[in-house]
Amino acid sequence: MKPQGPACERCGTALRAGARSVARYCSTRCRVAAHRARRSVPVELSRRPRWIRRSARKVPLTVGGATASSTDPSTWSSYRDAAASSAGAGLGFVLNGDGIVVLDLDHCIGPDGTVAGWAQNVLDAVGDSTWVEVSQGGDGLHVWGHGRLPGGAGRRLRLGDGTVEVYATGRYIAVTGRTFGDKPQRLGDLQHVINSLL
Repeated sequence: MKPQGPACERCGTALRAGARSVARYCSTRCRVAAHRARRSVPVELSRRPRWIRRSARKVPLTVGGATASSTDPSTWSSYRDAAASSAGAGLGFVLNGDGIVVLDLDHCIGPDGTVAGWAQNVLDAVGDSTWVEVSQGGDGLHVWGHGRLPGGAGRRLRLGDGTVEVYATGRYIAVTGRTFGDKPQRLGDLQHVINSLL
């Protein structure tokens, strides 16, 4: 029988009454097991030495736990070193203007798992060409790919009832490795989508 209310993301057990609204696991055992589970990222990302750690509040950190910067390469690491580090709460990838872009679709997944119409339109435009992951909060999506953003580092665009943020440089993106649906583990061309949004 399916539990009523929120359930553990790993084992499906109902979360205890009074659990924090951001709780995702029923126990420390499930939380640790989930974080140890191998999450994969496209090779185009894992081969670049632009990885950092991040705090639960998304403060960028070095693999040693010091403050990192999205504009200082000396604070970045390889994917292997960042994934092996226990500093902070998770991984992040730095965008440096080399053609990797991210469309950040905030708060587009409802409690029942359905995707908001405005975000579905973006996903339909993307098709099956590129990697999409579920964001750290579990209710947003990151669409990763190749493209150029005219005029700078990022844009925040209103799209129907939602917001799309487009980033290309000078930022880092929290990476969960939780692939959305059947999206491929590769980065596709997003330029046509970026052009349609601007």
